[in-house]
Amino acid sequence: MTSQANTDIAHRWFEAFNSHDLEKLLSLYDEDAKHYSPKLKIRQPETHGLIQGKTALRTWWKDAFDRLPSLQYECTSLTPNDKRIFMEYTRHVSNEPDMLVAEVLEINKVGFITASRVYHG
Repeated sequence: MTSQANTDIAHRWFEAFNSHDLEKLLSLYDEDAKHYSPKLKIRQPETHGLIQGKTALRTWWKDAFDRLPSLQYECTSLTPNDKRIFMEYTRHVSNEPDMLVAEVLEINKVGFITASRVYHG
């Protein structure tokens, strides 16, 4: 993929996430995609923060959307190359302090996210 194509995927990712459109979000991911998140490690310690496959991703994000209906991500920076995109954003949830987040999306040659890693700062 090109840097521009990966930037387009990131924009679609933010749009799907912020509209809490689970199907649209999952459509961006490979069937066997891996996802690592510190929040996942806290809420589901048995995973050690890592899940794999669309079924696990669906369960994780559905829970987040149900628990946090005000959850929104404000993109502050995108740094793409031909294999991945590094995203920086601010996590907003009502009655919680804003959180600075960085996330890397690994993207395969046909345009699906194969891995994502979240970092809190």
